[in-house]
Amino acid sequence: MSSPKAQNPSDILILEDDPDLRQLLLEELTDAGHECIGLGDMASAQQFLQDQAPKLVISDLHLPDGNGLDLLEELRQLPVTPSFIVITAFGTIDQAVDALKRGADDFLTKPLDLEHLCLSVTRTLQRQQLEQELSYYRRLLDQGEFHGMIGSSPSMRQLFTQIRQIAQADAPVLITGESGVGKELVARAIHRESDRRDGPFVAINCGGIAANLLESELFGHAAGAFTGASKARRGLFAAANGGTLMLDEIGEMPLEMQSSLLRTLQDGRVRPVGSNTEQALDVRIIAATNRELPEEVAEGRFREDLYYRLETFAIEVPPLRQRGDDLERLIAHLINQFNERRQMPVDGLTSDALALLKRYPFPGNVRELANIIERAVTFCTDSHIGPDHLPPRVQQSAPTPEPTSGEQWEPPTRDGQIVPLEAVERSYIHYVLNQVEGNKRRAADILNIGRRTLYRWLETDA
Repeated sequence: MSSPKAQNPSDILILEDDPDLRQLLLEELTDAGHECIGLGDMASAQQFLQDQAPKLVISDLHLPDGNGLDLLEELRQLPVTPSFIVITAFGTIDQAVDALKRGADDFLTKPLDLEHLCLSVTRTLQRQQLEQELSYYRRLLDQGEFHGMIGSSPSMRQLFTQIRQIAQADAPVLITGESGVGKELVARAIHRESDRRDGPFVAINCGGIAANLLESELFGHAAGAFTGASKARRGLFAAANGGTLMLDEIGEMPLEMQSSLLRTLQDGRVRPVGSNTEQALDVRIIAATNRELPEEVAEGRFREDLYYRLETFAIEVPPLRQRGDDLERLIAHLINQFNERRQMPVDGLTSDALALLKRYPFPGNVRELANIIERAVTFCTDSHIGPDHLPPRVQQSAPTPEPTSGEQWEPPTRDGQIVPLEAVERSYIHYVLNQVEGNKRRAADILNIGRRTLYRWLETDA
């Protein structure tokens, strides 16, 4: 039997030659919320399974043209084997033991207890889902790879979990993080984990298009809408219909366009430039920026209502310097990648080169690391990358110093008495902010908290 070519909308295949019983089982399981299809012989089932992939097969042991366990043996050769429940009117203990040994999930005898059958189906499907999830997380931990992102540090595991959770919703997403951390990879991962995975993924850099052209690029335009618009053109919203539209560098979007975007987010409709007709579209928006949008809002450069609409689901991608041992895993991955691309025989780095990379702060994050490793692989004439193969800025790097000052932090007191922990935390946060001259990103790094957490602290302190 060949591997199935398409995912079947039916969860369960019922293989039973008695038409009355088959119809009863179909009605019972359909009423229980399952999508089912019923067939009466082995040949029909084999034909069906050539192109379809149900989660569960319920099969009579004795069929007009074969044995249900023979079908089970065929299914076990597939990359993904459906769960299998055997039913029979002539059940014996030996048959049950044999069926379970050969991979059946349950063995039920006729006359069937329909309540017992529904319970068995529910448990079997739940066990199958748990096994699939366990396998998924084992692969994630073993390979440290998730939709093109490499890492198994706590911060990256948390990121992967957030992606999987947010992907199940359909509201806008705001991805924040420094330049080069991989915000587009995160956006693509959300798309691929979502129910929209079969739809288009369209990305646009809002800072890379002139303000007077951005509206037409996003919403399209009618023929004659402006000079040079000789024919109608659909925009990126229409191109992303049924899928996901990523608005990268959303902080660069002009204020007048922010107003149009907010209206589209609220009613799900777009109006091409120069047209009087609106179009209803089904598009999920993922916005990304390396700007501090709360500061942009405070300065009047970003609409507050749009910010709160976008940050319902917010993800902050950690910078490379907060990812611990992921650095070595990323280096190994990149060396292999560039070895294959350039047909190079580099095996790794010397300990001195690795030490330099470990203490380098990577202001350009993963993008900068990729450029450094590509350069090193290109110029490396040995089996291992050494310090001389790294850029001068890396060779000359020193550990990023912690802020220093003659001023020492003193825990706060109130009338000479010990104060609550919350007051101590607030005092230390303000001390760190003073040390870094108000640089919130640097303060968050020192405090080892996310910037959104820091902003929440400051908002409640205001």
